[in-house]
Amino acid sequence: MPGSAGRRPLGSGWCPMSAPATTAPGLFYVPQLSAAPTDVDQAANDPRLLAVAAWGPRFASADLVRASAALLPAQAPRVPGKRPEQLLAHAEADYRAWRDDPARTEHRYRCNCRACTNTEPEGPTWRITVAPGAISVGTKDYTRSDRTAERQAEAGHRAADLLAVVLGETGELPEDPPSQREITQWSRKSRARMTRTLCELDYDPLYRDAAGKLTGRVPAMVTLTYPGDWLTVAPDGATAKKHLQALAKRYERAWGEPAVAIWKQEFQGRGAPHFHLLMSPPHGTAAVQYDPRTGALRAGSGRQFRQWLSEVWADVVDHPDPEQRARHLAAGTGVDFAEGLRASDPKRVAVYFLKHNVAGDKEYQHVVPPEWQEPGKGPGRFWGYWGLSKAVATVEVTPEDATASARVMRRWSRAQGRTRQVTKIRVEQATGRVYYRRTRTRTTLVGRGRGWIALNDGPAFAADLARYLAQRHPQEQPDARDQTATPSPRARTGQTPRSGPDLRSRADAGGPG
Repeated sequence: MPGSAGRRPLGSGWCPMSAPATTAPGLFYVPQLSAAPTDVDQAANDPRLLAVAAWGPRFASADLVRASAALLPAQAPRVPGKRPEQLLAHAEADYRAWRDDPARTEHRYRCNCRACTNTEPEGPTWRITVAPGAISVGTKDYTRSDRTAERQAEAGHRAADLLAVVLGETGELPEDPPSQREITQWSRKSRARMTRTLCELDYDPLYRDAAGKLTGRVPAMVTLTYPGDWLTVAPDGATAKKHLQALAKRYERAWGEPAVAIWKQEFQGRGAPHFHLLMSPPHGTAAVQYDPRTGALRAGSGRQFRQWLSEVWADVVDHPDPEQRARHLAAGTGVDFAEGLRASDPKRVAVYFLKHNVAGDKEYQHVVPPEWQEPGKGPGRFWGYWGLSKAVATVEVTPEDATASARVMRRWSRAQGRTRQVTKIRVEQATGRVYYRRTRTRTTLVGRGRGWIALNDGPAFAADLARYLAQRHPQEQPDARDQTATPSPRARTGQTPRSGPDLRSRADAGGPG
């Protein structure tokens, strides 16, 4: 995006399709972001929203994601819902040929072309997917996916029939077989899924209300720990997850709104589990509630968030030892706004929750304690989110545009200098002793034309990518724009335009990690 105005901090009210166009090298128009202040900029003048202005969130909204994806050159739809005029003309000509054919049979006329029968094409379809903090390129075989879904549905019907037979013969359903899987640590696949999911979420509910207005709340990193004698209250992973769900339910009852947070499970050096939550603590005090059975005041009633969290979490864990419970009440929770303010865009959120994997110095926090490694006592999911949803937009493109996009993404990822730690075998030349050495090697993303990259601003990268792809097809630009376009200095001098998008000016696209 040209100029510094292309990096708006939030831009939820900005749409690149409605922004004024400016001339870029090669007679190509790109949208120019409006210089009008956003609601976050205006928050600096509102005393109630000073915290949001200091935080400076840069989370792209779902509308901005869809608008930036619309800039990409999409190919014709696979299956048109309504046949356009050319398809209607084709059907009419085909019918006349059938009617005038003297060798036609008596069967009813029916056109068997793909447009008329509304069938999917065989083979993969190239797609580019844009998210608030990521962009990906790949393929999907829709026909194969439909066949897989049909087989799964048939298998489910057969399983239901078998269960009905067993229920009719024995009068009860069979028990689920016990789990035989032992989980010892956080898997690499789960880490990759978490990183991509956190880059694809819509974070507006963290600091906006249902109407899209700023609430004045800023995120904080909430920590939930267990007492010293943790095995008594958390003998397995399922029990710990029940505690976390109970806390979410009590939050909704006390504050009158569903919990919106991202959570991650880790383990301390002593083996005890603990949870990290990124959420925006509410203002004011919790509702006053009474136990309907005893009439006693419930834990956390009328308290501010910090004290409410301490009392409610201690009451949810409910250690039977009074001394252990008192210690847990005093030091069982933590609310860190400094850490929460670092989460100002999707990539930074993902990097924070993955930082131990990158640094390597706290990898022990992802190792499951021996007490939870037995089958049936596993930790379950290591991460999750409440009250958030994905904001992605997918555009089907031609194979040529997909290949060019993958090449740009791969070169951009190499320019970030990202590395990973690997273990290699070494041999001493003098003695022949074989040993292992840890070293770092460059990471290559989007290999073989498929993959994804994490970004601080996904829509901005998509707009730059759309500009590059449009420069590859100058003959496809609208005539109205060509008539009003003014050749750029580079075009007037006959210089060759740049072969890729101007991504170097987007310094914040690299981000941490």
